[in-house]
Amino acid sequence: MKFISWPVITGLLAAALILVLYPRLLNPTSGDDDNVELSALSPQGDPLEGPVSYAAAVSRAAPSVVNIYTQKKLARPRHPLLDDPFFRRFFNSSNRPQQQRIESSLGSGVIVSGDGYILTNNHVVEGADQIIVLLYDGREAQAVIVGKDTETDLAVLRIDADNLSPISIGHPEQANVGDVVLAIGNPFGLVQSVSQGIISAVGRQGLGLNTFENFLQTDAAINPGNSGGALIDAYGNLLGINSAIPNRTGYSVGIGFAIPADTAIKVLEDIVQYGKVIRGWLGVEARTLNPEIAQRLNLDPPIGLVITNVVQGSPADFAGLARGDIITRINNRWVGQNSRGLNLIAQLNPGDSVKLEVWREGAISTVMAVAGTRPTPR
Repeated sequence: MKFISWPVITGLLAAALILVLYPRLLNPTSGDDDNVELSALSPQGDPLEGPVSYAAAVSRAAPSVVNIYTQKKLARPRHPLLDDPFFRRFFNSSNRPQQQRIESSLGSGVIVSGDGYILTNNHVVEGADQIIVLLYDGREAQAVIVGKDTETDLAVLRIDADNLSPISIGHPEQANVGDVVLAIGNPFGLVQSVSQGIISAVGRQGLGLNTFENFLQTDAAINPGNSGGALIDAYGNLLGINSAIPNRTGYSVGIGFAIPADTAIKVLEDIVQYGKVIRGWLGVEARTLNPEIAQRLNLDPPIGLVITNVVQGSPADFAGLARGDIITRINNRWVGQNSRGLNLIAQLNPGDSVKLEVWREGAISTVMAVAGTRPTPR
């Protein structure tokens, strides 16, 4: 026993010394190994990239997002008896001014320049008698409407304030389905609320919301008060102006639409420079060609726009276009829906040449036209 006990005691002492020097052996998941590389957690062994928090993006963009409060003066209905000659004698109120009530609403906006220009939706400020902008730092400023564009539902405001934080403009044309996005706005009066989601679709058209549509679709929650606010990417750059949700309840159902930032900036620049938005125009009315009819006409692919009317004296009229002609391409780009063709023409500058491929009486021909200026809607 004497010969056995010493080796045992020596072994226990050695084990105790090792545990003192290397305590992580008792708990392999403690200590510095808490920072396990993400690649070790991926079942495929591929590194998982991307931020676990979007706080940096929000802190970069949030100072550029403002809350908008509008007030409209509405006349209270006047009781018809007050205008009746018989009752006027009793009430002596024939000359009493009609009473008014104030209706308030809210929305959001995005500061896009240091000299006070703000983008928002036209429906947020339409008909407003007073517009108050609440800045990120708590300051308030009265805003004036510089201009509006009903065809995209955008409006340009301006405030007189210093130390503003214009937002960084992103690249919506590079947005992909699945990209992470954040919506910042003023839903239900909850100032500077942020919701997170992804890009669900790009280039949404034909929804009947605006004349010109090229929406970014997102599942980030958009509710009443979010209109006019910012849709940003994961780095805090502006991708779009939150605009609409497609349901009658007015509450988020996981589908929302934003006007791409490049479209919004173009509207702002035109309004500031010209007082209105300048768009190309041909002067035709058209509708999407039925695919079955397109197949019978041997159109490849079976898409096109059939002209239903040509405005007299318009660029299309001068180019020789006529009712019944079918436009298959505009500047070498296929057109399948009326909204797509409308957008392609509107993106042109007045005076630009337009190359049209037109089907007429069984043959495809090339027609050249010169874009005019789209008339301002009334």
